[in-house]
Amino acid sequence: LIFFFLFFLIYWLINNKFNLTTRNIFTILSSYLFYGWWDWRFLSLIIISSTVDYTIGLWFNRVQKEKNRKILLIASLATNLGILGFFKYFNFFIESLNEFLSVFSLNVNTSSLKIILPVGISFYTFQTLSYTIDIYKRKIEPTKDIFSFFSFVSFFPQLVAGPIERASHLLRQFQEKKVFNYNYCVVGLRLILWGFFKKIVIADNFGILADNVFNSELSISGLSIIAGAIFFAFQIYADFSGYSDMAIGISKMLGYDLKKNFNTPYFAVSFSDFWHRWHISLSTWFRDYVYIPLGGNKGSTGRVHFNILLTFLLSGLWHGANITFLIWGGLHGLVLIIEKQVKIRLNKFIYGPIVLIMVVLFWIPFRAEDYSHLVDLVSSTIHFKSYSFAHLSHLVNEFSVIRFLVLTIITILFLSIEFDMKLKDFSEWIGEKSMIIRIFIYYALILTLLAIGNYSVKPSFIYFQF
Repeated sequence: LIFFFLFFLIYWLINNKFNLTTRNIFTILSSYLFYGWWDWRFLSLIIISSTVDYTIGLWFNRVQKEKNRKILLIASLATNLGILGFFKYFNFFIESLNEFLSVFSLNVNTSSLKIILPVGISFYTFQTLSYTIDIYKRKIEPTKDIFSFFSFVSFFPQLVAGPIERASHLLRQFQEKKVFNYNYCVVGLRLILWGFFKKIVIADNFGILADNVFNSELSISGLSIIAGAIFFAFQIYADFSGYSDMAIGISKMLGYDLKKNFNTPYFAVSFSDFWHRWHISLSTWFRDYVYIPLGGNKGSTGRVHFNILLTFLLSGLWHGANITFLIWGGLHGLVLIIEKQVKIRLNKFIYGPIVLIMVVLFWIPFRAEDYSHLVDLVSSTIHFKSYSFAHLSHLVNEFSVIRFLVLTIITILFLSIEFDMKLKDFSEWIGEKSMIIRIFIYYALILTLLAIGNYSVKPSFIYFQF
């Protein structure tokens, strides 16, 4: 809050008094300060990715032969995916190799390194990669303005957890003079308040309940695991969509437009519909840069199914170097294949709840610590004899029954607002209300934040780890 308050004042002062280059340099340095506050050493990765892709972008203008253009594209892919692969997947592949070789009684001395995963590396890597891929496909022209490009890659509101922006949408905005707009600030503050409410009230409270289930060292009942999956479903959605709302709101106050990242996904009427609503910037990235290049919907039925499954397996792997994420991605891919093949025509009021139940259950492998933990969770879930209320009752009592009931009521009201929004965001939705209702909702959210906002946990955002 302090950082943004100071940045906001200085940013608009520089924007009004100086040229675009000065403003963008200030944005870059401030974004580097923001990221480097966590660990300054990993700034080198952002700088390397930015430098390589900016340079390769310029070289695309100097070569016309398709062979040379492919070499440039491969250089960009190798650099970015090489960095991502080393920091995110090196230990995973080494450990997987050891386990595979042990099946054949082969012991190879392949020790893993203690590699720290840089915050948000998957987000800014995909963002800068989309730039060179779009240039290669001749969808956009490379920029010669190095400061606008570096601002595009490092822009602090969405640097560590998205939304993943495309150069065709965000880059050009750094090449425009901004004019302070009071209405944009109002829109931004509404989104920040709504995002803050989702994060502190919904996500962080349900996070405690979910952690009490999935981090428990005691024997967990099947009923508790299902409840834990529901708790985690609320936590991950409110956590990530709340962060996205705040990022979009902060950007709006600075005169930038970021794309919507969530659209009430739990009200989806099919799995296909769910992926048009959930983490939109990532799902469209995989659609445009993986699924369609693989062939998309073209080709034989088997080929289309292969394209879907591989895309979702890679999407799962993007979330982390763990077999559980591959299982989660594979489950979504398989259901989408079945949905596409069977061409389900069930009434949305029947199929929608089925989709929601399956999405919630699929969060179990996503939340599991590792494969053995997942096996334990699934074993307890499918053994109906373990469906005891005792453990679940203990969890609720430990959390506080009164707090749980209040949280449940607030969550129902929260879902009612989300349902009423339909295709709107919170700012558009509340902007249609009368002034009295708007003021009532603002103060209701603020009082709720103060009353049951969870400030006892260490601040963390689930998607920072990706």
